[in-house]
Amino acid sequence: MIRLGVNIDHVATLRNARGEFYPDPFEAAQYAIKGGADGITAHLREDRRHIRDEDIIRLRRLSVPLNFEMAATEEMVAFACDIKPHACCLVPEKRQELTTEGGLDVYRFKEDLKSKIERLKEAHIRVSLFIDPDPLQIEIAAKLGAPVIELHTGSYAQGAGGELERLHNAALFAQKLGLEVHAGHGLTYENVGPIVSLPGLKELNIGHFLISQAVFLGIEEAVKRMKTLLTR
Repeated sequence: MIRLGVNIDHVATLRNARGEFYPDPFEAAQYAIKGGADGITAHLREDRRHIRDEDIIRLRRLSVPLNFEMAATEEMVAFACDIKPHACCLVPEKRQELTTEGGLDVYRFKEDLKSKIERLKEAHIRVSLFIDPDPLQIEIAAKLGAPVIELHTGSYAQGAGGELERLHNAALFAQKLGLEVHAGHGLTYENVGPIVSLPGLKELNIGHFLISQAVFLGIEEAVKRMKTLLTR
């Protein structure tokens, strides 16, 4: 069965828009769990545009694993090693972007990433790398000792030609190298079906779409509908 991680970043976006204390990301996470979420994902950005430090500390106390998305910076590695989430997903981050625009270039930054991955693993944190479905990036990820990769599905979600085949081949290659395969970005009820069929896929992380659907359905029901699609 494919696990569903629900990203609750944009509950915090809504909260911060008015500087209020509501809606509470922790409460949203609890509703997501009721709907069938197997884990909660949250990205603590450098500029704290949505999730804040105290949100991560509270989310760490949930009954399901916390997947802490973070840039590969000294600040974030130190914070992660202090609070010890179940997993850390290293992602690229630019201040001016609206959302993560692509995968982490592990080939370019392999020397810096190696030491950070080792520190996180020493803290007994499971490390994943958010990367494009590119064989070179996957090979370097394996050499760096990250046990998990999360394939960036953004181009697929935007309708890029040949992207599903590229994701399929990437998942096969990652399996061959002994990596656990996750995927995410831009997934909806309409386009998630083919992704569910990727070879060896263990987990999907979905956020913006589910929080958007929650405006109409409520978080619990929005998550429940996605979970049903993953179990077919």
